[in-house]
Amino acid sequence: MNRDDTIVRIKNTGIWDVIVIGGGASGLGIAVEAANRGYATLLVEQSDFAKSTSSKSTKLVHGGVRYLAQGNISLVREASIERGLLTKNAPHLIKNQTFIIPVYNWWSRLKYTMGLKLYDWISGHLSLGPSLFIPRKEVLEKLPGIISKNLAGGVLYHDGQFDDARLAINLAQTVFDNGGYAANYIKVIGLIKEEEKVCGVIVFDTESNEHFPIKSKVVINATGVFVDEILQMDKPDARKNIAASQGIHLVLDKKFFPGSNAMMIPETSDGRVLFIVPWHNKLLMGTTDTPVKDISLEPVAMETEVQFILETAGNYLTETPTRKEILSVFAGLRPLAATADGSETKEISRGHKILVSQSGLFSIIGGKWTTYRKMGEDMIDRVEKELAWSHVPSTTSSLHIHGYTTEPEQNDPLCFYGSDKIFIKRIIHEKNNEWISKKLQINKAQVIWAVREEMARTVEDVLSRRTRALLLDAKESIRIAPLVAKVMEIEMKKDESWSNGQVELFKSIAKNYVLEN
Repeated sequence: MNRDDTIVRIKNTGIWDVIVIGGGASGLGIAVEAANRGYATLLVEQSDFAKSTSSKSTKLVHGGVRYLAQGNISLVREASIERGLLTKNAPHLIKNQTFIIPVYNWWSRLKYTMGLKLYDWISGHLSLGPSLFIPRKEVLEKLPGIISKNLAGGVLYHDGQFDDARLAINLAQTVFDNGGYAANYIKVIGLIKEEEKVCGVIVFDTESNEHFPIKSKVVINATGVFVDEILQMDKPDARKNIAASQGIHLVLDKKFFPGSNAMMIPETSDGRVLFIVPWHNKLLMGTTDTPVKDISLEPVAMETEVQFILETAGNYLTETPTRKEILSVFAGLRPLAATADGSETKEISRGHKILVSQSGLFSIIGGKWTTYRKMGEDMIDRVEKELAWSHVPSTTSSLHIHGYTTEPEQNDPLCFYGSDKIFIKRIIHEKNNEWISKKLQINKAQVIWAVREEMARTVEDVLSRRTRALLLDAKESIRIAPLVAKVMEIEMKKDESWSNGQVELFKSIAKNYVLEN
């Protein structure tokens, strides 16, 4: 994943088979699928991989309990299958997480026990474990910190937990492993057409400030919340296809909920569910569902959303967290398929939909992280069908993601590097184990590795997505930003003005992750 070499390759390749626009979950899934089938594949991303929505999820690989409640059995089945496949193909990133739904009356016990047994049945042999009702005493043991008043018991079930941005980076590496290419900070600013058919893109390299064309047999628009922008490049009067909804998460110290089990609050005042989940030795709470009109790469949490999560969590926890105890708050936008009748976003399907315009531009809307692989398979199947290409059977259901290892050590802070961990440790040895942050267990070697092997180009790339510092502890990430910038300055052969500018840019972003008391 050397960006300079990739740019040279882009310019020297006459015509690609497939160009994918967008480096989030759907774009990466499509690029892996295309490259694995042997197509000359290029993915371009306007910012960094998973910069937007795809690094701001609840960190769950799940069938979707709430979709079951909506009666969307087919989506739950699809997601449950994909959850099982991802658990097998990326064990260094996925863990089996136990969740408990606290119940306070016999009707809730019956409803959630039956519902989750159905969830188990739908998952079939790819289930992560059976659900069961557990008595009050066991709930209090497994969920230390929960309010005991009127508690009747709980329903325990299993789902997957993962690190979204790290999966995105590993998928980009998997594209390269399969003969494809991917480049960040390459923004599509126009489409190339011949005889009214899309046959490439015009891009702007935000690092070199250079414009250049890239030709391709097919162009796929997988830009998530920005999908309408590309559709309007193709057809200026194209109708709106995306309804964006903002979800935020709060990160706190584990003292508020110190166990290893997660809690799912099934019925919040906004009609969604709220998760309280251990993550990277911290506590993750979320999410909200707030329709928004403005779409940006860095959405900002609203005060009402913060208060909603604190108040909802406070109804269940013996020690209610306050604003001053929030280590980080981050917001992401869900790219939900718009409906003609203007339904609220929580009622819009999380299933995906493929659009093919008259010009031959392929677009994908909707979907979620758990089904990223199926989205890729469905898209390339559709491309082959529409363009009358010979069908190449998909094999990504058994494709090991970059970093795959059979024996991940979940308690090792370098676990998420998988098979690459040995190389990180080699650099640690070379650099005499220099810490960037002992508090967050970030070593200088990780910054070096991010630059050399993971196409990190900015301090924010390193602190937000190659490591998760910004999401785990915003103030600590601001403190260590100059240290990261100095390491990157040396590795990238930049100068002091570059590193100073990077620190200031990072601080301007990070301030939105810190709540003022």
